[in-house]
Amino acid sequence: MTNFKTIKIYCSQCNTLLYKYYKAGNGHLVKCYKNRIKDDFTKGDLKCPNCKLQFAREKMIHGKPANKIVQGKVYVRS
Repeated sequence: MTNFKTIKIYCSQCNTLLYKYYKAGNGHLVKCYKNRIKDDFTKGDLKCPNCKLQFAREKMIHGKPANKIVQGKVYVRS
């Protein structure tokens, strides 16, 4: 089983906290599986609640619902 670490995902435009997320593996954040989102601080519309920047798109990845991150729209902290 893969070890998960909790990361915080922020809007790159206004620095608002968007998600607390259980990330598996190393590397860049490309997608967020919906079942691994610990805390969602958005309204679920994939836009920053503060500046309204769209940071992701809904996709099915490996048969699971996920949010595909638009690169450059978010940054991550542990």
